Formats: sequence, C-alpha cells, structure tokens
Amino acid sequence: MDLSWLVALGAGVGIAAACGLRAFLPLLFLGLATRAGLIHLRPGADWLATDLALLALGIATVLEIAGDKIPVVDHALDAVATLLRPAAAWLGAFAVLGHWPSPWAQIAALVLAGLSFGVHAAKAKLRLGSTVTTMGLGNPLLSGVEDVVAFLLCWIVIVPAVALLAIAIVAWIALRRRRPRAA
Repeated sequence: MDLSWLVALGAGVGIAAACGLRAFLPLLFLGLATRAGLIHLRPGADWLATDLALLALGIATVLEIAGDKIPVVDHALDAVATLLRPAAAWLGAFAVLGHWPSPWAQIAALVLAGLSFGVHAAKAKLRLGSTVTTMGLGNPLLSGVEDVVAFLLCWIVIVPAVALLAIAIVAWIALRRRRPRAA
C-alpha cells in the first residue's frame, strides 16, 4: 500500500461525509474539479464532468439546497435522501478511489456509503430535534450550516491530507475515551 491509497481514502471520506449532508453538491464538486483539471477520477466516472451531468447536478444541487430551507420540505427531502445519499456517497467515493484495485475500491466505497448514512441519520435526528424545539424556525439556520460544512468537506478531495488528519484525531480521541482512567 503506497501513499496514493491513503490520499484517495482521505478524499473518499470527505466526499462520503459531504454526501451525508447534501447528495448532489459533492458530485457537482467532483465534476467541476475534474473539468478544471484539479483531480482525476477513476476511468468510467469521467461522465461526472460532462456538460449534461454538470447541468443536471447543478440544478439538483440548487433544488436540494433551496428545498432544505423550507421546514416541511426538508423532512420530505430527508426521507428520500435516506437511500439517495449513501448511493451518491458510493458513486463519489468509488470515483475518487481510482488507484485502488478491484474489489477493494468497491468495498471501501460501500463502507464509506455507510459513513454517509451515519452522517445523514445524525443530521436528520438533529433536524428533528430542531423542529420540535424551535417549531421549525431553526431549521433554515441549521441547513445553512450544513451547506457550508458540506462545501468544506468537498475540498478534502483537493487537499486529502486534511481528511487523514481528521481521521487521526478522531481515532486518538476514541482511544483516549476507551482507556480506563486511574482512580
């Protein structure tokens, strides 16, 4: 395993986590980054950078972001996104895991789709709590924060070392919590 595998994994984690918040924004970002020559996707995933795909993903992104600001519509979007976001995460993660051989790229993308589902479930639970406590008035604010976080997570594709650092910090925190404390 060389460093390019870890870099690709970091990019996959970033895209999968972003897909847990927004299904279409990360795929649009991948397409635009590929079109700009900033990244290279797995062969066969280059269609994300075609004019038609960028147009469709752009429209879907705008509709998803705008619809998520409306309290009743956001819950309907979350219901539909329960299946859509992990599928988008699989596609995005598989596209950036270009150096990984079969079947490891598919397996890693499937695991990252599970990560996306976890992020989506946590977001939906937070949104439900916001709806109950603020009668839906806090949801547009939360949605805006989610938009910013999803956009920043997309940039991990360009700078995957950030994702690797985040994974290391989370692992360190998890290990510290598991250690018994001296009395």
